[in-house]
Amino acid sequence: MAARRHSFRHEGYRLVYDEYGSGPRPLILLPGLLLNRKMHAPLAQALAARGNHVYVLDFLGHGDSDRPRDLARYSMPIFGDQVVGLLDHLELDEAVVGGTSLGANVSIDVMTKAPERLRGAIVEMPVLDNALLACAIAFTPLLVYLTFGAPIARLVARGTRLLPRGTNTLVDSGLDWMSQDPGPSSAVLQGLFFGRIAPPRAERALIETRTLVIGHPRDPVHPFSDADELARELRNARLVDANSILELRIAPDRLTNEIARFIDDCWRPTAAERRRTSGRAPRTGRRSASA
Repeated sequence: MAARRHSFRHEGYRLVYDEYGSGPRPLILLPGLLLNRKMHAPLAQALAARGNHVYVLDFLGHGDSDRPRDLARYSMPIFGDQVVGLLDHLELDEAVVGGTSLGANVSIDVMTKAPERLRGAIVEMPVLDNALLACAIAFTPLLVYLTFGAPIARLVARGTRLLPRGTNTLVDSGLDWMSQDPGPSSAVLQGLFFGRIAPPRAERALIETRTLVIGHPRDPVHPFSDADELARELRNARLVDANSILELRIAPDRLTNEIARFIDDCWRPTAAERRRTSGRAPRTGRRSASA
């Protein structure tokens, strides 16, 4: 199933997203830090084949979206606003939103600022309190390389552009990032380092959105303890234990089935909705039939 590429303007910048499938069950997928929307292409295709209308967004500074060098344009709440902006652009009253790593934390941000717009959320590899030291150790050298080693990074980018694509979606996404100008990527990292990484515990404890949390073992940047803690904090969450960080990428059937079943449950009407819609046309995720 081929992706249909689109874009829209948000706060003066162009954001790019891919669309898969059709129908009244919208799902928005969000990629990881510095990766583009291609990382979720296999999952998007699989879920679209099961009747979901899937959209995969490139955040500002990522993929084919605009890439300003102003670090003030990058923060978790700003990325959350961009997801709400996509909901507005698509004229969606409700959607399921899900993401990996950075995309997971942005999903949590959307859960706090627009819970009425979410039918459910999928949070894979959240980065919370237990990950902060490992993140600092892992990403500080990358930030130094992109900032002070920018001339070398630009040479690497030129060489990477010559490498062939098409063997693996995740590898292609990484090569695409390495092919870009390092300046905006440095700004993304700096903006996130100096901003709020996630809503505080007190806010997370008030979230009532139905949530599927996916945690991975042996991953210090995305420790399983963060996923387990988040599932315990949220009022309506279920935890799934992945076999490894690569399971959804190289042997995805089990987790894809878990995600698909969760989405099916999210779109089953509640008793209150059945009473409200009794004798009416079925409800869709869009605000208008023409959207």
